Amino acid sequence: MNGTAAARRRLLVPLYVHPAADPGAWAALEAAAPALRGVVLNVADGPGHRPDPAFTAAAARLRAAGVPLFGYADTGYGHRLAREVVADIRRHRRWYEVDGVFLDQAAAHPALLPRYRRLVLLGKALGARTAVLNPGTHPDPGYAQLADLLVTFEGDWEAYRRAEVPAWTADHPPERFCHLVHGVPPERAEQVARTAERRGAAVHCAVPGEGPNPWQAVPRTAAAAGEGR
Repeated sequence: MNGTAAARRRLLVPLYVHPAADPGAWAALEAAAPALRGVVLNVADGPGHRPDPAFTAAAARLRAAGVPLFGYADTGYGHRLAREVVADIRRHRRWYEVDGVFLDQAAAHPALLPRYRRLVLLGKALGARTAVLNPGTHPDPGYAQLADLLVTFEGDWEAYRRAEVPAWTADHPPERFCHLVHGVPPERAEQVARTAERRGAAVHCAVPGEGPNPWQAVPRTAAAAGEGR
């Protein structure tokens, strides 16, 4: 991917809904492909215990559209066994041919940096070209050295309006940071994009969803990008 193409890919979408339950959402992502930095593939809080044909087909269509796919793996803030995380990465690669790994519930404390360095290296040894770490907050700056993309905010719109950005983030290019915001009123979706950019994050996602799983819909900006093709 050249620099110009990377600059257009501003959206990281965690779409945590089954393709059979909402095929329209997955089709919208295909249409919005040029705007997508990636889609997080999360079958069952990970890859599940066996391949899911619906996800296999959806992943194939997104790959054909040129969308990078990142396999979801929960790290339990550093408490989940490394072999379990690596097993998830391996299944995602084998069953869904993902391009990278999305390490969720990542730790933020410097003491756990070696553990995450090992997970990133193991993931890349298994063929994951991109490692996304999601502590959901600004972690120790050392995590920015490990991740290709670091999620430094995950939360609702009201919290995002008040969020602050530490000075150390200015030492890294904006393409290394992502903000994931839910509970966003439809008329505020573009404001999230502008705010993320102003705060030094070139990648974002803004969805209206709330509750235990707010990531069940395509962001409005992705839908608009698809309509504009």
